[in-house]
Amino acid sequence: MARSWSLGGVSTCAGNLMPDKLEAGDWRGQADKVNLAEESLLNKMIRHALVTNRNQVEVLQADPTSPLYSVKTFEDLRLTPELLKGVYNMGFNRPSKIQECALPMMLAQPPQNLIAQAQSGTGKTAAFSLAMLSHVNPANKWTQCLCISPTYELALQIGQVIEQMGKFCPDVKVEYAIRGNRRKTMTINAHIVIGTPGTVLDWCVKYKFIDPKKITLFVLDEADVMIATQGHQDQSLRIYRQLTKDCQMLLFSATFEDSVWRFAERVVPDPNIIKLKREEETVDNIKQFYVDCKNKEDKFMALCDLYGCLTIAQAMIFCHTRKMASWLSEQLSKEGHQVAMLSGLMTVEQRAAVIERFRNGKEKVLVTTNVCSRGIDVEQVSLVVNFDLPVDFSGNADNETYLHRIGRTGRFGKQGFAVSMVDSIHGMDIINQIESHFSIKLDTRNLEEMESMLA
Repeated sequence: MARSWSLGGVSTCAGNLMPDKLEAGDWRGQADKVNLAEESLLNKMIRHALVTNRNQVEVLQADPTSPLYSVKTFEDLRLTPELLKGVYNMGFNRPSKIQECALPMMLAQPPQNLIAQAQSGTGKTAAFSLAMLSHVNPANKWTQCLCISPTYELALQIGQVIEQMGKFCPDVKVEYAIRGNRRKTMTINAHIVIGTPGTVLDWCVKYKFIDPKKITLFVLDEADVMIATQGHQDQSLRIYRQLTKDCQMLLFSATFEDSVWRFAERVVPDPNIIKLKREEETVDNIKQFYVDCKNKEDKFMALCDLYGCLTIAQAMIFCHTRKMASWLSEQLSKEGHQVAMLSGLMTVEQRAAVIERFRNGKEKVLVTTNVCSRGIDVEQVSLVVNFDLPVDFSGNADNETYLHRIGRTGRFGKQGFAVSMVDSIHGMDIINQIESHFSIKLDTRNLEEMESMLA
């Protein structure tokens, strides 16, 4: 018998999306939380090339009368031959969209301050690494460029880019101000220092390894992650106050909520601003359905009914908690399905390995919590299942997470499909909120029709 994927006949039972209590005793506080720093590192680890960003770049100049420059080739930047060789050696053929606008500002004389919005994979790290390497005068044996990043791992990632790009600039030295790097000498001759806020602050103020008055270029990366990490915002501001007014300031953030803007305005005076024009929240190329169920077992049976579709496409299934993801993975495995699972209990390295296996087609289905709802691009994913609907801490629809989740399908302009499972009156209310927010109406086709659409 065909299961109806429709907007009618909502069950009145208490399901796993009630705002006060989740299925099988899982309270909402147990939801798998997204760690922004881990998410950023994961995205860096799994990127093999620059991503194509459809957003338009918007440039707001500190001096509106100044001519606006952009570059189409790295030769236009008049880099040293050694640095240009390093850029090409890394596989960059031409500047990315963000680099076209940002690099002329970063390399301008006299120096210009910059606030830029850039996600992982847009060439942002390479851009400010190139700026630092271009800025250095190797004849001056002191620290001239300082870069802070929210975590040890992200700082190492930046350092690797700088070392690769500066491969043919042997006189430029790099040092890491990170945990475990215990200095045996009071003197640092490195031209570029990369580190985390706490250690960098100690090196500048407590141990005086670095003279902040000699820093002429300061880079603050991942500002949104920085202010979300306890203590980092205050430490970053204390570092900033040690610098001179003439020091060039570059700040980067993937998002620009009000809290990020307030922070940016405190550390970057008279900035040029590069923003990505917000792309319309669109789900036009994603067909959306939902199915009415009674409980998690009924949802599992509905998923099994749907599983015939999964043999011809890769799918991602989202759960609210680690416990639910584990239960679902176990049930699917008992049915003989090859399933991969991601959760916040895994290390970033373990998550990257699972994603690589999924990307390479070793498993057709990935069961995950919200740790995988953003930034993971797998071209073959044509189906996303919301086994649990995304809700915030108040029990309302988390529209942003819904958009990120279903956005894992329909990538690269292809048709995608999203199925949401509803098991309570509250779940139906969540569907209504999602429909209202995106001004859509979920499709009402039955399973056979959906299978033909996926074929």
